[in-house]
Amino acid sequence: MSELQHRIEQVVAILTETVRDFAPVTFANSLGAEDMVLTDIIDRYQLAIDMFSLDTGRLPQETYDLMQTVRERYKTTLRIYFPNVKQVEAYVAENGVNGFYQSIELRKACCHIRKVEPLRRALQGKRAWVTGIRHEQATSRLSLKVSAYDMGNRMQKVNPLLEWSNAEVWEYLKHYEVPYNKLHDKFYPSIGCAPCTRAITPGEDIRSGRWWWETPETKECGLHTGKVIPLK
Repeated sequence: MSELQHRIEQVVAILTETVRDFAPVTFANSLGAEDMVLTDIIDRYQLAIDMFSLDTGRLPQETYDLMQTVRERYKTTLRIYFPNVKQVEAYVAENGVNGFYQSIELRKACCHIRKVEPLRRALQGKRAWVTGIRHEQATSRLSLKVSAYDMGNRMQKVNPLLEWSNAEVWEYLKHYEVPYNKLHDKFYPSIGCAPCTRAITPGEDIRSGRWWWETPETKECGLHTGKVIPLK
């Protein structure tokens, strides 16, 4: 058995156990490279996990292109959640359309409106959610566990690719010819909203293109900062 196949079987086992113990389960698909690996695995192995994505209203065109490709290629339906329009209008009226550049507090407020609140709606009625986050992505993610109770959302949170390397992610994508965001080919290893994402240069940290005007410790949008309790 190849190392890649071994990794895949580990992920399938984690997800199968999650469905067994915590159904109904949903997958938060950000349409990044890692999440496209999970999209393909969930669909390929016909796992009983639905998936959704958050359309913040500020995504790059390449992300929308991939969103459409996922819809056309996979049987698993990708549900889309949008921010509350009145909250967006109020934020822009008070702070301007790009007010998030002014301070960390305003940036996090924008993320809360465009990501955190829609996430909470997407997770309603679920007992577990799956993400594609990995240890390598950020210093703020080093303490995360593969499976832990998410206090903030009051459900189990599962990160089956947590220990995968970036090379393993891309080995999977290439081997199975999985579609991915074309911005990755333009040196965008981590992709979020268009105004908060830039390309990086060789040698930079893979998350350095996200909220590049902030320090690494603050580079989270609020989706993955809730208190979690690991399984014993």
